[in-house]
Amino acid sequence: MASLSKLVDYCNGRVFSYKIKDFPGSLNGLQVENDGEVKKVGAAVDAGLVPFRIASKKGIDFLIVHHGLYWAPPAPLTQTNYEKIKLCLDHNLAIYSSHLPLDCHPEIGNNAIIASKLELSPISTFLAYEGTDIGLITSYANSRKDLRASLDHLFSWGITSMEFGPSRPAKVAILSGSGQSAFDQLRNHEADTFITGELKQSHFNLAQEMKINVYTCGHYATETFGVKALGQEVAENFCIPFEFIDTQCPL
Repeated sequence: MASLSKLVDYCNGRVFSYKIKDFPGSLNGLQVENDGEVKKVGAAVDAGLVPFRIASKKGIDFLIVHHGLYWAPPAPLTQTNYEKIKLCLDHNLAIYSSHLPLDCHPEIGNNAIIASKLELSPISTFLAYEGTDIGLITSYANSRKDLRASLDHLFSWGITSMEFGPSRPAKVAILSGSGQSAFDQLRNHEADTFITGELKQSHFNLAQEMKINVYTCGHYATETFGVKALGQEVAENFCIPFEFIDTQCPL
């Protein structure tokens, strides 16, 4: 058993929660508290009703999520919103959210872990948001065929390949989640290949026109790494069990 306040302090310090500005309304940090003690830590990508139900059944009382409860102006606590909060209170389930801080963290961030698993070497960062770069620029030494095979292995649900760039990529940009905002900066950083979660149909034309390789691997799939890493660290540091809740979202 561990103190909720100590777990929250650890998470805030590890992901630089108070230093990195996020989208308006995201409210990173502790979003729902419990009675002050934690027996089991869990992680999920989304603060959804189904992950909350699974967490409560598994005895998790501290759940780390990437997409938190709050993204818009205050909403009435009715219907699903009411059910989620009531479930948390009824099952003593604390919710901790970390969005952009867990995308761009240099060690346990989604982009950094994807790069490591694909054997890409970080060079620099890109795509500034409120003073923090949230994307990663890397170098690659092998062929495009090798990279695609590694992506297929890492993202077993499947990827979408748009290969209009060099057969031997040199600079690979990575941005977990939505990659729509990154295209304007790819050329500025001489990136010939882009790995992201999701895009719009119009980006197919841009990939052709810019002569780059683009791989979309799923918004959900690219954002499972950070919450897992943070949850595992918390569990190890406070000697409590950990479990990841995989909702197998295909998007």
